[in-house]
Amino acid sequence: MDGPMRVLVTGGSGLVGRAIERVVKEGEAREGEEWIFLSSKDANLMSAEETRSVFQKHRPTHVIHLAAMVGGLYRNMRQNLDFWRNNVFINDNVLQTAHEFGVVKVVSCLSTCIFPDKTTYPIDETMIHNGPPHESNFGYAYAKRMIDVHNRSCFQQYGRRYTAVIPTNVFGPHDNFNIEDGHVLPGLIHKTYLAKKEGKPLQVWGSGRPLRQFIYSLDLARLFLWVLRDYDEVEPIILSVGEEDELSIKDAVDAVVEAMEFKGDVIYDTSKADGQFKKTASNAKLRKYLPDFKFTPFKAAMKETCDWFVANYDIARK
Repeated sequence: MDGPMRVLVTGGSGLVGRAIERVVKEGEAREGEEWIFLSSKDANLMSAEETRSVFQKHRPTHVIHLAAMVGGLYRNMRQNLDFWRNNVFINDNVLQTAHEFGVVKVVSCLSTCIFPDKTTYPIDETMIHNGPPHESNFGYAYAKRMIDVHNRSCFQQYGRRYTAVIPTNVFGPHDNFNIEDGHVLPGLIHKTYLAKKEGKPLQVWGSGRPLRQFIYSLDLARLFLWVLRDYDEVEPIILSVGEEDELSIKDAVDAVVEAMEFKGDVIYDTSKADGQFKKTASNAKLRKYLPDFKFTPFKAAMKETCDWFVANYDIARK
């Protein structure tokens, strides 16, 4: 594209938004790029009017769409209807308004939990719609799948190159460290912090056996910039470490315990749900484009995240 690029990032105050803001500020922005990071305070994207007025105000040429109602396993299980409706409204408003304002490119954020529950592994980009998602979060999963439907039909009808990325489990500074409703790693980090402070054992929910691929938010941020500038497909792309880097929840717990220098007992509460056992994703498509991309080693990324949480305990979302 010629001329200046004005990039509007929805969900700009969340985990991934903050990571993109950091890599942009630390020198990854290019000349002629202007970056605007929106938080929910700037506009309620469930409202078509507020979405339109924020586009009117900033007139973006490009959009990174991260805003969503999100939560961990247990919150999803309680509120499938809310996850479905709120995310459908947000996504329709952002994508339709982007089209009406002539936005050149939108990159939305999906999640590996949208894939079919019964499937073969590793999962890849062609398999999103091959069967129902896991019942624990079907509301969220179907709402996110509809972004892909929207993108494909927008391309077919108007030639718009709007696309989506599918990260695996993201973690890093500025996450939501809420123990009840957050995702697995930030919840673990917060629990370990409290157990250490109170001199109590660390209680981990579930068996520790499920497998996950974790991606550090700053690595994901750098990949988002590449997708925005250089990835030209409408089909989504999985952004993840390789299958060989899959870890069990127990491996993750061990890394948190090490990073936080926690010396107490660790107890696994197997009466709590494990969620999906595995959702191994293939990053072959990403590697075809970027064979040399270097991911931050998991333990180093975990140490940075834990150090950030301890240093920012009072202001961290929890």
